[in-house]
Amino acid sequence: MVKSAFFQDLAILMFAAGLVAVVFARFRWPKVLGYILAGVVMSEYTWGGGFLADVNSTKTVGQLGVVFLMFGMGLSFSAGEMKRIRSVSIPSAAVDTVVMIWLGYTAGVKLFGWNPVQSVFLGVAICDSATTLLAKVIEEMGWAHRQFSKYVFGTSVLEDIFCVGAIAVATGFAQGGGMSAGALVSSLGWLAVFFLTVLVFGFVLIPRLLVSVAKRKDDESLLLAVLGVCFFVSYFADKFNFSLALGAFLVGLVGASSDVSGRLAALVDPLKSMFSAVFFVSIGLMVDPAALWHCLPQIVVVSVVVVAGKFLNNFIVALATGVDVKTAVQIGCSLAQIGEFAFMVAILYAGLVGDPSNPMFQTAVGVSLLTTLLSPFIIRFSDAAGDFAVRKTPERFHRMLATYRVWLEKIRASRNAPAYALLRAAAVKFVICAVLMLSVSVICAMLHRFDYSRFSGFFEKHDQLFFFLAGNIFCVSIMPLVVASSRSLADEITELLAGDGGAKWRRSAGQLVRFVVLVAAMSFFFLEWTMINISILQPDLRFPGASAVLILTVGAVGWKFFVKAGRRATQRFNEALTAEERREGLRRTMTISLPEGAIHRLILDADSPAVGATVAALNVRAKTGASIVAVHRGGEVTRNIGPDWEFRIGDELVAIGDQPQIAALKDMFGVTG
Repeated sequence: MVKSAFFQDLAILMFAAGLVAVVFARFRWPKVLGYILAGVVMSEYTWGGGFLADVNSTKTVGQLGVVFLMFGMGLSFSAGEMKRIRSVSIPSAAVDTVVMIWLGYTAGVKLFGWNPVQSVFLGVAICDSATTLLAKVIEEMGWAHRQFSKYVFGTSVLEDIFCVGAIAVATGFAQGGGMSAGALVSSLGWLAVFFLTVLVFGFVLIPRLLVSVAKRKDDESLLLAVLGVCFFVSYFADKFNFSLALGAFLVGLVGASSDVSGRLAALVDPLKSMFSAVFFVSIGLMVDPAALWHCLPQIVVVSVVVVAGKFLNNFIVALATGVDVKTAVQIGCSLAQIGEFAFMVAILYAGLVGDPSNPMFQTAVGVSLLTTLLSPFIIRFSDAAGDFAVRKTPERFHRMLATYRVWLEKIRASRNAPAYALLRAAAVKFVICAVLMLSVSVICAMLHRFDYSRFSGFFEKHDQLFFFLAGNIFCVSIMPLVVASSRSLADEITELLAGDGGAKWRRSAGQLVRFVVLVAAMSFFFLEWTMINISILQPDLRFPGASAVLILTVGAVGWKFFVKAGRRATQRFNEALTAEERREGLRRTMTISLPEGAIHRLILDADSPAVGATVAALNVRAKTGASIVAVHRGGEVTRNIGPDWEFRIGDELVAIGDQPQIAALKDMFGVTG
């Protein structure tokens, strides 16, 4: 990478992206299309010679766009909203993802004669609807308040999550995993291990870290801290043959559970805008118009498959989950397109095969462009199509659907009974403990493969023993959680099967069930621990006795410490899971009713005597009686400003007070009108 060439290329790309952003924003066109078209215009395929000196360096920088896009998407994920619409969005996203991957694979193998891995990537490319495009189109149409919109956004976000996992599995296939059932199970298993490990450790450690850094009121430290974690996890995701997108998205999910998620989103958004623009331009640089024209039949066929397949999938599943006919039609029409994820999958596959002119790349990009152009028209048409479907549907079917909806609500109410909820929670804790033991042991085994001779010859000679001890000491430390989760699982199963109290035989049966479940659960963990030591972390045979003594000593001496640490970790994990509910509850308690006309906005100009002065110096509250509750500055909002806040030109003040108080405030700040 030549320094001068890199900065020259970056300057050209950023100028082109800025020009496109201004023009496309003026006409309210999707900017993503503009970025790609700008790349096509500058491509060497278009003119026979490119505008850029080193295209490969630009593609490398463009990969940062993937990281920032996925991190931002994770930050915007709302667990609370997803919980409210999960009965529709989860089955819709799952069915649509699986069916579209199958349709893409079938089309690639049966219709186009492609190889299996190439066809799998086509299926992954067309399985996910464009969340960003949907949000933009529905917002501009003023339909965000409609009932179908929340289902569409929820389904699209879940498809993003499923697509990240599908990308990870497909990448493993392309790198030698093959297409066998065993390879699929293995890929999904390790994906689940990585997913749970990052989330569990992330929920326990990262929110507390971010809140601690945020208390210093230093945005630079907060941004670098979260980006350091993001790139570190993304690096390990790549080392485990998953995608960078997976690691970035998981860290975004963890960041969303912290109390500073809104501040993080504001800090990352400019970087996301910059690098995602470069990413989409880099996609355009690889588009060969001649190859795109040559692949036109495949593009048209796959586009029809996408529109028809995604409409039918989501329409049918929506009806099956109890949604009315018009809403189901609008859900199906809105999700009948693909977007930015298709570009990511295409560029990933092009990088794996080293051939941007590959028909899979050109087809995926062409289908994404075509369906993106059609999507606003299809969504607008969905309103009339839904009304037409309601009119043409027999009244008998409407009555059957209403009865079916009532039946579903009863089933959901029984499924959400406290007993089943507690049992699910206990089972989840049990599974998390098992996965953590396995994942830490696998990490220790993988770290053993690195060369540490440059760091320490002694460590390189005995690294297997060190990592063996680390893995086993972690297993010892997690045993208090294992015991607690096993007891909890046993108690909930006993409560469900044998009940509480009652006849003597019932109590005896309950005790037997509790004993059997507890023994089975503990036996499972000790069996897993034994298999870990035999199969993964084989110690240096010269120190087996010393290793065993050390592990037992650590367990005996530190048991109370491990119990306390386990409780703290569990508490932090639960706090992260319920962070959104706590924030919503806090907002509700802080909401106050004000009389009409009590809130006023004042904008400071260059002639305001308050410019350059602080709140303490002006003594605003004491002299006017009004309260400044927020200040808008440079697109950001600062609430509850302190006494050291210094006013600047262009500040928009949000103040509360009656007419005399606001008049005094305007006089102090030199604001007229």
